[in-house]
Amino acid sequence: MKSNNERVYKMSFASVYPHYITKVEKKGRNIAELHEVITWLTGYDEQAIQKHIDSKTNFQDFFAQADLHPNVSKITGVICGYRIEEIEDEVMRQVRYLDKLVDELAKGKAMEKILRK
Repeated sequence: MKSNNERVYKMSFASVYPHYITKVEKKGRNIAELHEVITWLTGYDEQAIQKHIDSKTNFQDFFAQADLHPNVSKITGVICGYRIEEIEDEVMRQVRYLDKLVDELAKGKAMEKILRK
């Protein structure tokens, strides 16, 4: 498990970002909605998101610099076979939070539900 975590930590946000775009656009959502979800989770605005993409920030640093939303603990459920609320590794849990939000967006969930309002 540890080696898998290390691999994820070192992955750049920029390398995964195009996959997020493809996933949401295939389901009729758009980049603005994707950014709204990323901003809600991380506190990053458009410029900060772009800066992380341009500088190829790895996930560990991406989340270390983020100001996570106070309601992230409301993000629960299973992603990639793991129950989010049971993931002990903090960075891995944060990466899975993002995966879960992108999944919900792609599945057509209402934005207010995705943003845990």
